[in-house]
Amino acid sequence: MLAFIDEAGDTGLKTDQGASQFFVVVMVLFEDHEEALRCDQRIALLRRELGYADGFEFHFRENSDRQRKRFLEAVAPYDFQYFGFALNKGSEKLWGPGFEHKASLYKFTCGIVFENAKPYLTDAIVVLDESGTDTFRSQLGKYLGRRMTTSGGTRLIKRIKMQRSSGNNLLQLADYVAGVVSRKVQRKKKEAAEYYRYIAAKEVLLRVWPE
Repeated sequence: MLAFIDEAGDTGLKTDQGASQFFVVVMVLFEDHEEALRCDQRIALLRRELGYADGFEFHFRENSDRQRKRFLEAVAPYDFQYFGFALNKGSEKLWGPGFEHKASLYKFTCGIVFENAKPYLTDAIVVLDESGTDTFRSQLGKYLGRRMTTSGGTRLIKRIKMQRSSGNNLLQLADYVAGVVSRKVQRKKKEAAEYYRYIAAKEVLLRVWPE
């Protein structure tokens, strides 16, 4: 079992001064390693089909509408699931001293995603983006490291790995899922519904809080 985790948006609370309204964390889960390899290979093939160099990184925020649709069309046939949590930083219901600190906000958001995915995890290798923010990596790594087993003794996480998204196609997939989820929860963004239809059937749970 392989899990890839990424984020979209930022942790700033001043949404009236340019911070994103939502901070999104997603976990993309492959139960079968061979299926993950097939999806990885398909993304590599797509890169060649589009005439890009081997080092080209698919990144939802930076890609064009055409690139996004080609990527989502390519990965849609593969068997993966995802869990997502979107923290609505623009809600008046969001309050508490913990949310004023970036580390606490990361920890809270990552914790919700992990708790939601917990019943589906068995001996998972969790891959985090090494090029992501230090706070995100450290908080998520610490959180997962303390929760390697369930109360029954079943090992949920076998290993936690750090890799650069530029060299990992499935981290790029997680980036795309996070980007699509971010568009979906904002509701006002162009093409949100069209992007979402490619991954809607793969959604196990997407929670927005506060609603």
